[in-house]
Amino acid sequence: MNVAVGTDVSQEVANLLYGYAELMDAGNFAAIGELLADAVVSMEGSDKTTTGADAITAEYQKWSQIYETGTPKTKHVITNLIVAPDDTGDSVQARSYFTVLQAVDGVLPLQPILAGRYRHTFTRVDGEWRCTAMHVVWDLVGTLTAHLKPDAS
Repeated sequence: MNVAVGTDVSQEVANLLYGYAELMDAGNFAAIGELLADAVVSMEGSDKTTTGADAITAEYQKWSQIYETGTPKTKHVITNLIVAPDDTGDSVQARSYFTVLQAVDGVLPLQPILAGRYRHTFTRVDGEWRCTAMHVVWDLVGTLTAHLKPDAS
Protein backbone atom coordinates (compact mmCIF):
# COMPACT_ATOMS: atom_id res chain seq x y z
CA MET A 1 0.00 0.00 0.00
CA ASN A 2 1.64 3.17 -1.23
CA VAL A 3 0.18 6.63 -1.51
CA ALA A 4 1.23 8.88 -4.37
CA VAL A 5 2.53 12.32 -3.48
CA GLY A 6 -0.22 14.93 -3.59
CA THR A 7 -0.95 18.26 -2.04
CA ASP A 8 -1.95 17.07 1.44
CA VAL A 9 1.01 15.22 2.94
CA SER A 10 -0.68 14.89 6.33
CA GLN A 11 -3.65 13.06 4.81
CA GLU A 12 -1.37 10.80 2.78
CA VAL A 13 0.59 9.85 5.91
CA ALA A 14 -2.66 9.32 7.83
CA ASN A 15 -3.89 7.00 5.08
CA LEU A 16 -0.70 4.94 5.36
CA LEU A 17 -1.08 4.64 9.14
CA TYR A 18 -4.78 3.80 8.95
CA GLY A 19 -3.99 1.30 6.20
CA TYR A 20 -1.47 -0.38 8.51
CA ALA A 21 -4.16 -0.72 11.20
CA GLU A 22 -6.59 -2.18 8.67
CA LEU A 23 -4.01 -4.72 7.46
CA MET A 24 -3.13 -5.70 11.02
CA ASP A 25 -6.77 -6.30 11.93
CA ALA A 26 -7.24 -8.35 8.74
CA GLY A 27 -4.23 -10.52 9.65
CA ASN A 28 -2.60 -9.60 6.33
CA PHE A 29 1.00 -9.76 7.53
CA ALA A 30 2.45 -10.16 4.03
CA ALA A 31 0.93 -6.80 3.08
CA ILE A 32 2.32 -5.27 6.29
CA GLY A 33 5.74 -6.59 5.28
CA GLU A 34 5.38 -4.85 1.91
CA LEU A 35 4.10 -1.64 3.52
CA LEU A 36 7.14 -1.57 5.84
CA ALA A 37 9.63 -3.10 3.36
CA ASP A 38 11.83 0.03 3.37
CA ALA A 39 11.57 0.57 7.13
CA VAL A 40 13.72 -0.17 10.12
CA VAL A 41 11.22 -1.43 12.70
CA SER A 42 12.14 -1.12 16.37
CA MET A 43 10.52 -1.28 19.76
CA GLU A 44 11.21 0.71 22.91
CA GLY A 45 13.30 -1.23 25.40
CA SER A 46 14.81 -3.57 22.81
CA ASP A 47 18.00 -3.38 20.76
CA LYS A 48 16.43 -5.57 18.06
CA THR A 49 15.54 -4.06 14.70
CA THR A 50 13.77 -5.75 11.82
CA THR A 51 14.16 -4.79 8.17
CA GLY A 52 12.92 -6.13 4.85
CA ALA A 53 9.48 -7.33 3.81
CA ASP A 54 10.09 -11.04 4.46
CA ALA A 55 11.64 -10.51 7.91
CA ILE A 56 8.87 -8.12 8.96
CA THR A 57 6.17 -10.51 7.73
CA ALA A 58 7.83 -13.39 9.62
CA GLU A 59 8.02 -11.31 12.82
CA TYR A 60 4.28 -10.55 12.73
CA GLN A 61 3.48 -14.20 12.01
CA LYS A 62 5.75 -15.30 14.86
CA TRP A 63 3.95 -13.44 17.62
CA SER A 64 0.34 -12.86 16.49
CA GLN A 65 -2.47 -15.28 17.30
CA ILE A 66 -4.71 -15.85 14.28
CA TYR A 67 -8.20 -17.28 14.71
CA GLU A 68 -10.58 -19.26 12.49
CA THR A 69 -11.64 -15.99 10.88
CA GLY A 70 -8.07 -15.56 9.59
CA THR A 71 -7.71 -12.47 11.78
CA PRO A 72 -6.31 -11.64 15.22
CA LYS A 73 -9.80 -10.42 16.24
CA THR A 74 -8.44 -6.97 17.03
CA LYS A 75 -9.21 -3.36 16.17
CA HIS A 76 -6.23 -1.02 16.08
CA VAL A 77 -7.32 2.58 16.61
CA ILE A 78 -4.81 5.28 15.65
CA THR A 79 -5.31 8.80 17.02
CA ASN A 80 -3.51 12.03 17.91
CA LEU A 81 -1.58 12.10 14.64
CA ILE A 82 1.01 14.86 14.33
CA VAL A 83 2.86 15.18 11.01
CA ALA A 84 6.01 17.31 10.65
CA PRO A 85 7.53 17.58 7.15
CA ASP A 86 11.20 18.50 6.85
CA ASP A 87 12.42 21.57 4.96
CA THR A 88 12.91 19.67 1.69
CA GLY A 89 9.43 18.17 1.65
CA ASP A 90 10.91 14.73 0.98
CA SER A 91 10.75 13.41 4.55
CA VAL A 92 8.06 13.47 7.21
CA GLN A 93 8.15 12.66 10.91
CA ALA A 94 4.84 11.36 12.28
CA ARG A 95 3.80 10.75 15.87
CA SER A 96 0.58 9.01 16.82
CA TYR A 97 -1.15 7.07 19.57
CA PHE A 98 -2.60 3.59 19.17
CA THR A 99 -5.11 1.60 21.16
CA VAL A 100 -5.72 -2.08 20.45
CA LEU A 101 -9.13 -3.55 21.26
CA GLN A 102 -9.79 -7.28 21.19
CA ALA A 103 -12.66 -9.68 21.71
CA VAL A 104 -12.46 -13.47 21.33
CA ASP A 105 -15.70 -15.41 21.87
CA GLY A 106 -15.51 -17.55 24.99
CA VAL A 107 -11.97 -16.39 25.75
CA LEU A 108 -11.81 -12.61 26.11
CA PRO A 109 -14.66 -10.09 26.31
CA LEU A 110 -14.26 -6.86 24.35
CA GLN A 111 -11.59 -4.75 26.03
CA PRO A 112 -8.55 -2.59 25.37
CA ILE A 113 -5.45 -4.80 25.53
CA LEU A 114 -2.68 -2.37 24.60
CA ALA A 115 -2.08 1.36 24.20
CA GLY A 116 1.03 3.19 23.13
CA ARG A 117 2.75 5.38 20.60
CA TYR A 118 4.13 5.07 17.08
CA ARG A 119 7.03 7.15 15.78
CA HIS A 120 7.34 6.97 12.01
CA THR A 121 9.56 8.46 9.36
CA PHE A 122 8.16 8.59 5.84
CA THR A 123 10.37 9.40 2.87
CA ARG A 124 9.37 10.19 -0.68
CA VAL A 125 10.72 7.44 -2.95
CA ASP A 126 10.02 7.60 -6.69
CA GLY A 127 7.05 9.90 -6.11
CA GLU A 128 5.48 7.81 -3.33
CA TRP A 129 5.64 8.09 0.45
CA ARG A 130 7.33 5.05 1.99
CA CYS A 131 7.78 4.24 5.66
CA THR A 132 11.52 4.22 6.39
CA ALA A 133 11.33 3.93 10.19
CA MET A 134 8.73 2.67 12.65
CA HIS A 135 9.38 2.79 16.39
CA VAL A 136 6.77 1.33 18.74
CA VAL A 137 6.33 2.26 22.41
CA TRP A 138 3.97 0.24 24.63
CA ASP A 139 2.68 2.55 27.37
CA LEU A 140 -0.26 0.61 28.82
CA VAL A 141 -0.41 -3.18 28.69
CA GLY A 142 -3.51 -5.20 29.47
CA THR A 143 -4.37 -8.83 28.80
CA LEU A 144 -2.34 -10.00 25.79
CA THR A 145 -2.88 -13.75 26.18
CA ALA A 146 -5.42 -13.87 23.32
CA HIS A 147 -3.28 -11.63 21.09
CA LEU A 148 0.27 -12.93 21.44
CA LYS A 149 1.28 -16.52 20.83
CA PRO A 150 2.40 -18.23 24.07
CA ASP A 151 5.98 -18.64 22.79
CA ALA A 152 6.29 -15.10 21.37
CA SER A 153 9.42 -13.26 22.48
